[in-house]
Amino acid sequence: MATLEYRQGVGALVAGAVFGLGLSVSGMINPQKVLGFLDLFGDWDPSLVFVMLGGLVVTFFGYRYANGFQKPVNDDSYHSPKSKSIDKRLIIGAVLFGLGWGLSGLCPGPAISGLAVANFKSILFVISMFAGFYAGNVCLNRWP
Repeated sequence: MATLEYRQGVGALVAGAVFGLGLSVSGMINPQKVLGFLDLFGDWDPSLVFVMLGGLVVTFFGYRYANGFQKPVNDDSYHSPKSKSIDKRLIIGAVLFGLGWGLSGLCPGPAISGLAVANFKSILFVISMFAGFYAGNVCLNRWP
């Protein structure tokens, strides 16, 4: 029988591949598509609404199905967030995420999917994203 770590790795790989394929098929790795969605008063592209609705439908039924299990298939227990508070770190992170998404037209999922086709904007975004992770960790270690 496969070890838990192996099953988790295979499960993550399959889920990530399906997610990346979905982003590619829907055109979400194209920053112009996302920026077109955010351009409410110009040439608005509503197609991202359908991608979001598709994700909501899958999530809705997925949670209903998963609630029937005592524990996840590839782990010993469910891991829910411990904190439910809205604090300064959450708000600053959400604002920075939104600014980055709005300015570049990319968020982490589509950017990483774009690496598979050597999209220059995706490469630059992912490098910048990891630089931001590093800078954030430096700031958090200095300023609690």
